[in-house]
Amino acid sequence: MPKATPTASAANRPALRRNQACRPCRKRKLKCDAARPHCGTCVKQWQSLISVPAPPDYAHPVEPQCVYDPVDGLALAPDTNPLEKIRLLEEEVSKLKIQLQEQRNNGPPGLSQQPLHRLSQLRPGSASASSNLESGSQTTSSVQTPSIPYPKDLITPGHVHDSDPRNNSNSPKFYEVRHKSSTDTILEIIYSGWNPDLPERSVLEHYIDVFFKCDPCGPRILHRPSFLAAVRLDPRDSSFPHSAILHAICASASRWSSRNVATLPDGTRRDEFAEFHASKTRQYIDSTMATGQDIFPVVQACILLAWYFYQEGRWVEIWIFAGFQTRVAIPLRLNYPGTFSTHNTTSTGGYLPPPKDLRDLESRRRTWWTTIIFDRIVSVGGWIHAIDERDIGTELPLRGEDFDSEQLMPSNPQDMCTEDVFTTHLPKYTDSFLLLIKAIMMFGRVTDFNVRGNLRAPTAPSKFQDPFELPGFADLDRLVYNDFLENLPSMFKMTSANELPGNHGSVDTDLYMVHIIPHAATITLHNPYLDLTDLNRLSTSRCINAARAILSAYFKLSETSLDISRLHPFVTICWYLAAVVQVQVCKHFIEIGDEAREDQVWGEINVLRQAMINYGARSPIGIRQEKLLQGLMREIVRLTSQKQPLEVGLPLYPFSHTTLFATPTLPENAQMAPLPNPSTSHSMEFILPPGW
Repeated sequence: MPKATPTASAANRPALRRNQACRPCRKRKLKCDAARPHCGTCVKQWQSLISVPAPPDYAHPVEPQCVYDPVDGLALAPDTNPLEKIRLLEEEVSKLKIQLQEQRNNGPPGLSQQPLHRLSQLRPGSASASSNLESGSQTTSSVQTPSIPYPKDLITPGHVHDSDPRNNSNSPKFYEVRHKSSTDTILEIIYSGWNPDLPERSVLEHYIDVFFKCDPCGPRILHRPSFLAAVRLDPRDSSFPHSAILHAICASASRWSSRNVATLPDGTRRDEFAEFHASKTRQYIDSTMATGQDIFPVVQACILLAWYFYQEGRWVEIWIFAGFQTRVAIPLRLNYPGTFSTHNTTSTGGYLPPPKDLRDLESRRRTWWTTIIFDRIVSVGGWIHAIDERDIGTELPLRGEDFDSEQLMPSNPQDMCTEDVFTTHLPKYTDSFLLLIKAIMMFGRVTDFNVRGNLRAPTAPSKFQDPFELPGFADLDRLVYNDFLENLPSMFKMTSANELPGNHGSVDTDLYMVHIIPHAATITLHNPYLDLTDLNRLSTSRCINAARAILSAYFKLSETSLDISRLHPFVTICWYLAAVVQVQVCKHFIEIGDEAREDQVWGEINVLRQAMINYGARSPIGIRQEKLLQGLMREIVRLTSQKQPLEVGLPLYPFSHTTLFATPTLPENAQMAPLPNPSTSHSMEFILPPGW
């Protein structure tokens, strides 16, 4: 039988040189076409092998076992042992390093002082870096890689022009530092193990400094002295902070130290640098959700990122993160006394091992309580809480000074089951943050009362209903309206009408919130029963007095040089609640034709709107709350006779000339206190509720 004629391709194929065929074909003396990565003969052998089920305890190879010797044009065979590859690469890098050093020594002077062009290949910021990330990484977020938002590549604390408003708030400043050559920096990254997605070490330390000085929410979960020491360690050290936390810190601190900010059409800001690091934090969170590795530091990063989203006013992400971090904290057993439990002998005590020292224990406590108060804050609109107060067994944390100094202290004897926890404050276990936790948890009780009362009620609350007939209402009203502020320790009270909470001329922003949150809780509790046609109604006077107290607190704050964006973002919700009451008061004055007092209330509404707008200059939640308030004001804008009722700006009290020095009066026998008189508001001579 005649042999088959070879195909044209086989006939035209050049003969293989020695050792050009793959090793298996040479060993078995088979014909080899030297195709890469696997020759045709090896592919057929592999296909025949996998067509038969593998015997027990044996697995077929996932690809043909085709091995080639190194040839010209290919430095190493594709399937060379990985350790061999690493050895050869290290030798190549060493040779390149020696050549670069010789070139730098023999080159013109000043070569190493050339500016670093933003690490175009290894740092987020350049177009080339963006294209590399977009094309080479399947896990990169859809957010564009930002330009480095600091001048001349590096930012560190220093001097800044005196007109910078941060001068009045002790915020870190900007100055230039000496640049390194790009080759030096690249080699440092290669050999130091530094995460190329993070800014350079000096820039990162700047953002960490800004974070601890300016951020009102996140720093309290971290032990500052040990964290700052850990940042200075080698990145490969096991004690070096987790990259997820560092990315979250960069996103949060960029609010106070960023110049790469775009203003969107709706007036809100978009910080590309912060968005890049927020997306990196989310990647670590997603990875931990799949593997469970490094779960505690990633939960801390999740908390920092959640506060970032809250200041951005991104409610969907806020709710998602609030639910995620509270549910993750439960299997970690952070809700148990001592953040660890071995009660159940049939299962492990928790995902985390017992705390190894006092610092670890207190970090867990603070992480847990920050998670809980975040859950309470995002639920003030009437949402049910993710974790019931009865399921919180963790004791309250220690004072901040004891945590930072790592002073050996017994655990705080108070928890949420302690009797009179809101009115009894132990001196050795009380500071402004502890009082802030209690104030927010008290607000949480108001939310619980409203949600549970409305859940099964046949009808919605009505202004014709007497709320004091409801079980538990009178006790809750007494707590939020009077008892909490009355029982604050003397050193945390405002001893005069002109004094703000703080020491030596500074404003304690946590303590400031402690003094206005009870008034916001009072409005939330009584607003469904507000009836301005009945001046003898207790709910009416409660809401009016609470709104006045929040407004007067802002007037006091406006007399200081404090940048209000340094306040806790929850302050915007308190301003909004006070403005809601004022909108209802304004509508009442329009309906009864009292133009003089209507003018005055318009001024007060616009003062609160201006406060939200000023806060929104850094934190978009302020702008979003102001726009939400405008939606509630549509009716009074339509009814009013004012020519420009929504005009805001200087002067601080935009009242009409005819009523600027007028003394407001009430109808005879009226029980409601008059609204604040603009002529006396500068000196803060308000009629305030007890506790102020």
